[in-house]
Amino acid sequence: MRIPYYPGCSPKTSAKNLESSAVAVAKALGVELVELPRWNCCGAVTSLTSDDLIHHVAAIRNLIRVQEMNEKEIVKNEYRLVTLCDMCYNTLKRSNLFVREDPERLTKINTFMDREEDYKGNVQVIHFLQLLKEIGFDQIRRKVKVPLKGLKISPYYGCMLLRPREIAIDDPEKPTILGDVLQAVGAEVIDNPYKTRCCGSYQTVSRKHVVAELTFDIIGQAVERGAEAIALSCPLCAFNLDERQVEVVERHSEFGRIPIFYFTQLMALAFGLGEENVRLDLNYTDPSSLLIAKGILSAPRAVPPLETSV
Repeated sequence: MRIPYYPGCSPKTSAKNLESSAVAVAKALGVELVELPRWNCCGAVTSLTSDDLIHHVAAIRNLIRVQEMNEKEIVKNEYRLVTLCDMCYNTLKRSNLFVREDPERLTKINTFMDREEDYKGNVQVIHFLQLLKEIGFDQIRRKVKVPLKGLKISPYYGCMLLRPREIAIDDPEKPTILGDVLQAVGAEVIDNPYKTRCCGSYQTVSRKHVVAELTFDIIGQAVERGAEAIALSCPLCAFNLDERQVEVVERHSEFGRIPIFYFTQLMALAFGLGEENVRLDLNYTDPSSLLIAKGILSAPRAVPPLETSV
C-alpha cells in the first residue's frame, strides 16, 4: 500500500528519529509512505477566528499537493494524507475542516491561491497512529522479533491528538490507542492521570520554568506509578519532556531523569529494524542502559555520525 505522507519541519530537523523509525515501521508493515513533493510548513498553529483565512493557506496548499500526487489510496472518494507530528496533524486537520464546512471559505482560499489548482476538499488527514490501528494490532504483534517484555512505558498524548474533540483520534478523556500499540510490541503499559495534560507547548521559549514544572508533574506521576520511560508522538512534547528535564533537576534535586521515546522507535526496536532506523543517539536522555538491562539491547550499538550545520 502506498499513501501520501506529510513530514513537516521537525521530522526533517530535530525529530529525525521520529521519521526514520516511522518510515521503517511502515515499510515492515507493508506500507510505503510517499513524501509529498514541494511541501511547505503546515503553519504550526491554526487560527481561532472564523474570518481569518490567511492562516489556513499554508495548510491547504499542502492538501493540494496530495491531489496532485493522485495516489490511488482512496477511501470514500477521498485521498488520504498521513502525518507523524501531532502539531502538523492538528493544524492540517483543522484547516481541512475549516474549508470543508464552508464552501465560501474554500472559494475564497482557492481564489487567493490563483496559481495553484483548486483544492476540492477531497483529502482526509490522518495520524500515523490511526493508520496503525487500521492495519491492526494483531498484524503488529506478528512483526515483533524482540518483544519489549518487562519494559514499563507510560503513554503520553498531550493536547494535539485529542483537542478539539472534532479532530480527536481517540476518546479525549480516556485515550487508549497509544497504549494499545505499546502492548502489541510487548511493553507493559503504565497509565498516567496526566497523560493528556499539556506539556507547555511554546511556553518553552520564554517561560522555561513553567514547562519545567509541567514536566516535573507529568513525569513524576508516571514514575510514581512505576513507569521507567515515556512514549509519545509529538516533537514539541518530546523536547519539553526530554530536554527540559535538565531544568527540572535544577529546580527539584530529587528528580530522577528517565528516557523519552517516540513510540515509533519502540516499534522499530521490537521489529528488529536496526539502529540506523531507531536512532537512539538522537534521544536527549540516553535510553541505552535501560534497554540493555531489559535485554532489548545486547550492548550499545554503533550509530551514524550526527549531521552538523555550518
